[in-house]
Amino acid sequence: QVQLVESGGGLVQTGGSLRLSCVASGRTFISYGVGWFRQAPGKGREFVAAISWIDGSTYYADFVKGRFTISRDNAKNTVHVLMNSLKPEDTAVYYCARQRYGRRWSALYEYDYWGQGTQVTVSA
Repeated sequence: QVQLVESGGGLVQTGGSLRLSCVASGRTFISYGVGWFRQAPGKGREFVAAISWIDGSTYYADFVKGRFTISRDNAKNTVHVLMNSLKPEDTAVYYCARQRYGRRWSALYEYDYWGQGTQVTVSA
């Protein structure tokens, strides 16, 4: 079993910043990395960013490039996402998940274990 716990969400004004964290426990060694997805009300879950445990390679959705930075702490099995220049359209529940195969980092089907999510709300 793998457990993922997100934290760091909250309410912030447009242009503000938040830092999300994802702590992984359990059989985390059987994974290539961690990804972050988000889901806004009435919309599907979309890829945000991901990072490899192995070599630290990072992957970003186009709409967050230059604003979000993903990082990892292998010793603590923790992944962070620093979100800057937040916009109202970034409002969503953010989830972290285990990347099981390391092939298509933005593909939902490559992620098997998910956290419970953390709410991010950006006010106009």
